[in-house]
Amino acid sequence: MPLNVIHVGLGGWGGNWARLAIPRVPDVDVVAVVDIDAKTRADVLTAMKRPDLPDFASLAEALDGVSADAVVITAPAVTHVPLALEALDAGKHVLVEKPFANTVEEAAVAVRRAAEKNLVLQVSQNYRFYPAPRAVQRLLAAGEIGEISAINIDFRQWDNDAPKTTHRHYRFPHPLINDMAIHHFDLLRKTTGQEAVSVYAKVGDPSFSRYDEEASAVIVIEMESGLVVSYRGSWVSRGAPTAWAGEWAIDGEKGQIEFTSRLGDNPDGDRVSLRRPGGEPVAVDLEDMPLYGRSAGLQHFARSIASGTAPETSGAGNLGSLALMEAAARSAASGRTEPVIIPEV
Repeated sequence: MPLNVIHVGLGGWGGNWARLAIPRVPDVDVVAVVDIDAKTRADVLTAMKRPDLPDFASLAEALDGVSADAVVITAPAVTHVPLALEALDAGKHVLVEKPFANTVEEAAVAVRRAAEKNLVLQVSQNYRFYPAPRAVQRLLAAGEIGEISAINIDFRQWDNDAPKTTHRHYRFPHPLINDMAIHHFDLLRKTTGQEAVSVYAKVGDPSFSRYDEEASAVIVIEMESGLVVSYRGSWVSRGAPTAWAGEWAIDGEKGQIEFTSRLGDNPDGDRVSLRRPGGEPVAVDLEDMPLYGRSAGLQHFARSIASGTAPETSGAGNLGSLALMEAAARSAASGRTEPVIIPEV
């Protein structure tokens, strides 16, 4: 039987979830949608070709109005934890978009509540569910390049043309660190199997940036093994755009791995190469993934609930990524190296 879910938050990216990501997953059936705006609800239901689906202005109304097993939250980040707590207190499993929360302590409250209720709480770190980073994780775990000596990550996009008054991305809190680099931080933890212990972020945006907060940053991350990671990210780069997961170079004692992932909303642009000393890079075969990205993560959520196993991107497991994100934002503000503090749960 499919997992019956209430989908909360249909504006922008949430509407994209409703139209594209969720319908691909046979393990899930949407039994109601929630958004405060009636026109947004009507437009999305029309796009879904399900005009008779129950729709509500609040999660509370939906919980009273339909029977569901879980809640998928794609509303604005500031609402993630309050909505998750409301759903958990109603006995529902929860899948929440990233970033999980704006602070790691707020996220920890939801993690503890899910544990108390014995419910699944999963964060949609969708970049994990692409073939390239999964292949890199396997290569590193197998010791293909020996001890890792350095990791360099580059992310470049140009998102600076829209009028400042109409483009809400310019007003996001920490739009590079919280909205974009969180993906790369999470991939760093996934591929290496390590937690970060400290971070230094230097922000120096150009005068033509239309962003209220950082549109670009250079970030140095120290991992628990002592490995130093160099990260350069920008929303205002005129350089050749990278894929959304960035361009990675991982150096090791016995070779180098380069990879990129999520060129678009599909795995077609995923690439991994392995270079041995003195040799040319050799392409690594990647697994075929019938579902990928958000859809694969949603299927993983449904199957974790069915099997009673913790999901790969559980709320508890995501605290390390969120703590790194929070520490990077603190460093950008303080100008100092900041510790990465992962709370006990």
